[in-house]
Amino acid sequence: MKNIDKKVADDFGAEWEKYDQSALDENQLKIAWNQYFKIFPFNKLVSNAEGFDMGCGSGRWAKFVAPLVGKLNCIDPSVRALNVAKKNLFEFENISFINASVSDDMLPFESQDFGYCLGVLHHIPDTKKGIESCAKALKKGAPFLLYLYYNFENRSFVFKFIWKITDFIRKIISSLPSKLKMLVCYLIALFIYYPLARISLIFTKLKINPKFMPLSDYKDKKFYFMKTDALDRFGTRLEKRFSRQEITEMLENAGFENINFSNEMPYWVCISSKKF
Repeated sequence: MKNIDKKVADDFGAEWEKYDQSALDENQLKIAWNQYFKIFPFNKLVSNAEGFDMGCGSGRWAKFVAPLVGKLNCIDPSVRALNVAKKNLFEFENISFINASVSDDMLPFESQDFGYCLGVLHHIPDTKKGIESCAKALKKGAPFLLYLYYNFENRSFVFKFIWKITDFIRKIISSLPSKLKMLVCYLIALFIYYPLARISLIFTKLKINPKFMPLSDYKDKKFYFMKTDALDRFGTRLEKRFSRQEITEMLENAGFENINFSNEMPYWVCISSKKF
């Protein structure tokens, strides 16, 4: 496979096996799905549209997309992740599962009516090349939904300083043996994510905007989300972050236009379309 860090892919496969999303309340998961997909133009897709979910993981987003389209190709470089996705999505007959990395040969050229890739391409060696590979699979005019970690450009100095500390910690934790790494990430969720999320919720109830609080986006989320995201955040050895401008330039260079960013968390989620 091309453009892949095998250790990172294996770690994510282990993560989805441990947290396969089956314990999540569907309403909570739908709320999370909507945070990404509320800017996606489902109403403009062709009838029986075929598209891809690049880096499908457990299939948590695919379960809401599949009923709205003709065919969905769930792609992941981890066989373990795909096995979890197959179990979670067994009821859908319009889903195909493809064991592949984000590469030029993952799908036929210009075969897809839409595509999305959420929280994946900042975990691969060449993000720019990954976006270009997605573009090659899409038909002209096809919408593409992308989520990449932001570089805190819209945050205060304090936020950026905290991130630098946590990034140093991430590099240590991600090098730990698997079981110890999962335990440490669980403790981070319990003693850092959960308290900060609940403090943010209290601020909200007091009609104070909690945006200044780290992890305020978790204020309405179940602890299960915090466990999976803490492992996702601190358990991977390969993580990149980008500004809006950098994402815009990568998309434009790959042949996308009409690039629009969501101004709400998580940052940065954007929708674009492949140039005609």
